[in-house]
Amino acid sequence: MARSVHGVRDRLRSPEGQKLLKYSAASVVSVVTSVVFLVIFDGLIGWPAVVSSTLATAIATIPSYELNRKWAWGKSGRGHLWKEVVPFWALAFLGWGFSTLCVDVAESFAQHHHYAHLLKTGLVTVVYVAAFGVLWVAKFVIFNKLLFVHDHHHDTINTTSAPVWTAEPDQAGAFD
Repeated sequence: MARSVHGVRDRLRSPEGQKLLKYSAASVVSVVTSVVFLVIFDGLIGWPAVVSSTLATAIATIPSYELNRKWAWGKSGRGHLWKEVVPFWALAFLGWGFSTLCVDVAESFAQHHHYAHLLKTGLVTVVYVAAFGVLWVAKFVIFNKLLFVHDHHHDTINTTSAPVWTAEPDQAGAFD
């Protein structure tokens, strides 16, 4: 048992583990943000669950993108529209589509069974979070392996600046 605890601790201390922890924290922020807005829109304002989940997802995607890109994956500067922003939002709205289908079914179920408003809102909220949870692991893999992959060539070479001088001889024996 102690051996497995140390193994998990070591994995979480690795760069990959740190990304996972930061991704998890960013997910908590996103979930809390979306749930707050879902409850406001669905529970307090009384908008339909589909409208409420759509707006809640759109609002929560903004801090989710920023936290994941800049904090969890350590990217700086502006995000590339087609390589990062559009795929991130597409994944967010893939989750939204799945969650919307689920909350629509939950809302219909609650209405069919004449649940009280508070119970219906609770059911819609739990189903909303659970639906996004299903895609959580897949999104980590996609972010880590495809979306926020560091381009080490661009990270180390600045093509608009003067040549970099090093104390290392080049292949011809001259110093750069």
